[in-house]
Amino acid sequence: MRSVLEIIVCFIAGMGAGLGTGFAGMSAAAVISPMLITFLGMPAYQAVGIALASDVLASAASAYTYGKNKNLDIRNGLIMMAAVLVMTMVGSWLASLMPDSTMGSFSVIMTLLLGVKFIAKPVMTTKELMNGVSRKVRVIQSVVLL
Repeated sequence: MRSVLEIIVCFIAGMGAGLGTGFAGMSAAAVISPMLITFLGMPAYQAVGIALASDVLASAASAYTYGKNKNLDIRNGLIMMAAVLVMTMVGSWLASLMPDSTMGSFSVIMTLLLGVKFIAKPVMTTKELMNGVSRKVRVIQSVVLL
């Protein structure tokens, strides 16, 4: 019975991650890790590791599709990537200092807040609107992750 539950939870987490990545450009880890922690009782570090591994593949597939349709801003993406890499190192170091239960609770709460943010203020920017924004503002938004 346990393995059937695991398969169902993993399938639903994968579907949610794929839809979230494809439609909203969000991280697959925002869906997968809380589901694995909450419904399967998986250790937080293991759940985050699995989620981030799947995030690489999901993001690569989305980036390919967006790039193919000429909806990818490489310049701002590289700036954002640098900020993400630095903050990932900082966040990983901080997470290594936390107990597993704190890490798991933090993951679930942040996912809830991310969901509320997407409901309250969905991403509705078009390519034309972004081209109307100055380069300096776009760089700042990329680094601050707005």
